[in-house]
Amino acid sequence: MTDTTTTDENIEVTEAKVAGSVPAAVLDPVKKKKGIGFMGWLAAGWLILIITSAALADFLPLNDPAAEVADKRLAPFQPGGPLLGADANGRDLLARAIYGARVSLIIAFCAVMIGFVIGGFLGLLAGYFRNWAGNALVSVFDILLAIPQLVLALSLVSVLKGSPEPVEAGQAEPFKLPVTLILIIALGVVSIPLLARITRASTLTWSQREFVMAARAQGATHGRILFREVLPNVLPAMVSIALLGMAIAIVAEGGLAILGASVDPPQATWGTMIATGQSELQQAPFIVWIPVFAVFATAASLNYLGDVMRDRFDVRESAL
Repeated sequence: MTDTTTTDENIEVTEAKVAGSVPAAVLDPVKKKKGIGFMGWLAAGWLILIITSAALADFLPLNDPAAEVADKRLAPFQPGGPLLGADANGRDLLARAIYGARVSLIIAFCAVMIGFVIGGFLGLLAGYFRNWAGNALVSVFDILLAIPQLVLALSLVSVLKGSPEPVEAGQAEPFKLPVTLILIIALGVVSIPLLARITRASTLTWSQREFVMAARAQGATHGRILFREVLPNVLPAMVSIALLGMAIAIVAEGGLAILGASVDPPQATWGTMIATGQSELQQAPFIVWIPVFAVFATAASLNYLGDVMRDRFDVRESAL
């Protein structure tokens, strides 16, 4: 009797597995959700350290990042001097790295939020409405993705900054956007097609699921289906790519700084620290190593946590 019951249950589970209606916990009761692991906690710890330090920089015992505080320059670990040494202008590298983290993270976060909101919304529409409008949006995404991101960002920064024309005496200076805002807009535009493409790929999958079909059959509006049924299931994929997008934005800001298209001195970002340290690279390479390590560790942490979230929520990108 027990063998017959067990056999019947196995048959039912097998049939349901083929139909795709059995949860993973039923098919494999031993399988458990994996934690983020040691590397995940290490990545999260680094991000928490960087974000907390950048947010509380004004309350930390740090020197003015723009002031000359060291007599001996281009020397690391000075006794009684700055902890990580000073650059060619005698400025504290630790203070500049922490204050620069604030600007770099703000630029990356705000830029990705632009792509998250605008690109996510356009990706939802392109994946849900499979008509001429959706195809037109896909064509726009493909065109923007075909342009190298650094070239597109540099072009946008150049256009938004305008030409530095001298102002004659008695004339008011023309209105110009803050450079930080220009970088946010430029990198935000660059991130829109990336977020939109991933969102569309996930929307294509979820918009054909049974619960969406049922909501459509019951007369639910397109807006309700998009934001109540599809969007909650697409969000894990969007957040996963947004973390990767922040890493890309941080690296892109560094590239723009090397090309002279980032914030104006003495304001610091990790990119501007790399750019200003190029001339002393052979004499004092530690000046560049500090921001390079910060960029590398932050980008790697964001990328790893994005992969962890993708695996944990089973984000599918096959529809790309």
